[in-house]
Amino acid sequence: MRLANALATLRRSRGLSQADAGDAIGMTSQAWGLYEAGRRPGLFRPDVQDRMTGALGLSREDLLLTAARQGPGPVGRGPGVESPARPFVGAEDAEARRLQLDDDRLAPWALSGVIVEYVPGRWPRRDQGCVVETEDGETWVRLYDGGDAEAVWLRGATGLDAVERLPRARLRGLHAVVARIEP
Repeated sequence: MRLANALATLRRSRGLSQADAGDAIGMTSQAWGLYEAGRRPGLFRPDVQDRMTGALGLSREDLLLTAARQGPGPVGRGPGVESPARPFVGAEDAEARRLQLDDDRLAPWALSGVIVEYVPGRWPRRDQGCVVETEDGETWVRLYDGGDAEAVWLRGATGLDAVERLPRARLRGLHAVVARIEP
């Protein structure tokens, strides 16, 4: 139900009716309403989340963050989804790592010499610092600007005003910065 409520919250925040949102992806307002009411299964599936949040001009990460902010309890659990035999091990269980900046590309957010602490596996929210690991072994520190099923958008390669698009196929890891330590 938290995902369904989050979908409704996001749709309303964009000023769209269920009919408008449904039209964007070829769905009736009744079908959209069933997802928001939690009476249509499948909202826990990433492809369904991508399709529905895409109709709102948002990403799956926006849906999951909104659901996480709506209170305690796991996201996406419902009939047939829970596995009581194995506890969930999430990003909160990962040990934080540190990386020192060697340039001023992220000024004024962070300058050369600043150490950023990040948690592997924790996805950043919009305008949060992140550590990017690419398929070719490069590691960058950027500000997360958003994403969709095809790519993520980052700021900081040439300053904070320019947004760069990184195809998800090149992305090996994207991790949230949780602290900046000044020298």
